[in-house]
Amino acid sequence: MPGRPRDPDLEHRLLAAAWSLLRSRGYDALTLTKVAAEAQAHRTDVYRRWSSKAQLVVDVLAEHLPPISDRDTGTLRGDLAAVVHGLAESWSSSWVDGLMGLTADLHHDPDAELAFRTMALGRGEPLRQAIVRATERGEIGEPPDLSLMGDLIEGPMMHRRMLGRQPLTPEYLNAIVNVVYSVLTGATVSR
Repeated sequence: MPGRPRDPDLEHRLLAAAWSLLRSRGYDALTLTKVAAEAQAHRTDVYRRWSSKAQLVVDVLAEHLPPISDRDTGTLRGDLAAVVHGLAESWSSSWVDGLMGLTADLHHDPDAELAFRTMALGRGEPLRQAIVRATERGEIGEPPDLSLMGDLIEGPMMHRRMLGRQPLTPEYLNAIVNVVYSVLTGATVSR
């Protein structure tokens, strides 16, 4: 005997509810039970799709984080600025306060950690493309270690927001662009 037909928009409602709770209450307060209640669904509907809060939140972030610009501005510096400002939009969001809780949970959930790393790699693709374009245009020589360049961009943002509890000001973002541009080109950039 066939079961009840699946609600086609249930997963969308669950992800939307989780995003709403993540943004309004933070990672630590989010539970799978609260997501079900917010989405007017059953707890089993959530647990059938995600076995942990970390897995759910990784899927929520993958769906709701603002995209990182991959537009070709014609210059390495312009491309870097577009990438930095795109990443800053995510790092400036209120949900980022719970990121430490998520990263701690990822340590205990290999499936969620793999999904998170895959998402992070995808979000790093615009930087990789910017460096490839700069190499092709002759703005830089041999491409550097891309993961190091990503760390040089996101590391300061993460530190400033999560540990320093400070905003990402336009001046600060411009300083990040200048540092990464200098590392890639060897040129000194005036402030």
